Amino acid sequence: MKSITPKELTGNLDNLLDEILRTGIPLEIERGGKRLRIIPVEPLDKLENLVHRPHVILGDPDTLLDINWEQEVNLDLP
Repeated sequence: MKSITPKELTGNLDNLLDEILRTGIPLEIERGGKRLRIIPVEPLDKLENLVHRPHVILGDPDTLLDINWEQEVNLDLP
């Protein structure tokens, strides 16, 4: 968790709030020996941040065991 001073908060409020919303990681502010915390009210759905990868193999991983790669790979090493 990131911890900052009130002066750092006021100087960069918009960016810090955007970071909290993007990552879901709370921000801690220390003032007069006490700590305050800014956290998102709704939990972050981390699956929303996944990047779509259309070339990834979908299906049962056990089917990969039966693939014959002999024609695809040249194993003649020097």
